[in-house]
Amino acid sequence: MIELLSAPTPNGWKVSIMLEECGLPYEVKWINLGKGEQFAPAFLAVSPNNRIPAVIDHAPADGGEPVPVFETGAILVYLAEKTGQFLPADMRGRKAVLEWLFWQVGGLGPMLGQHGHFRLYAPDRITYATERYRAEALRLYGVLDKQLARHEHVAGADYSIADMACFPWIQTWKAQGIPLEAFPALKAWYDRLKERPGLRRGMAVGRERINKRPQDDAEARRVLFGIKDGEAK
Repeated sequence: MIELLSAPTPNGWKVSIMLEECGLPYEVKWINLGKGEQFAPAFLAVSPNNRIPAVIDHAPADGGEPVPVFETGAILVYLAEKTGQFLPADMRGRKAVLEWLFWQVGGLGPMLGQHGHFRLYAPDRITYATERYRAEALRLYGVLDKQLARHEHVAGADYSIADMACFPWIQTWKAQGIPLEAFPALKAWYDRLKERPGLRRGMAVGRERINKRPQDDAEARRVLFGIKDGEAK
């Protein structure tokens, strides 16, 4: 069984999508970001960078003690290797998936996170910062659009953990004010993926918690970008 320590954010949904898609049994332990539970010693023992999500594999392949894994890229690779799903075994296919997975965790997610922060939640509106991160967000959308004009999925012909990593952040397009229609190949990919039952189940994990969160839960609101309902749009 996989224990998922998470919150309903784009990064959290990356891992719940994977768990739903690969059919692993899991239980969610919610980390209340507004209350600072990400700084609790028990959570830091699993995720020393005090960021969600993290997982604990209580049935690791070696039969030994439970295995903690933190950072979404590492978690997705770990689960793919555990299940033999969504990460090609051949050298070239694996290389492509890892390239685009690292592109997401090192670029797409952080840059959209900064753009969303300065556009939506910064207490002082700083034009330079907003425009800088918007330009980078649009550049990254363009990179992904060109890739998807050549391939059905982010890393090639097959659906993979690279797609799962990108989708929850692309879903913030409306709140971030990104003209999705300007990126036709990306929009077509987005529309195809949001019909996948496993992805929709993964994106629904924790949605009911969003409207119940205290109004002062600023850390969580910073990364939600206005996503309110239980379905991918």
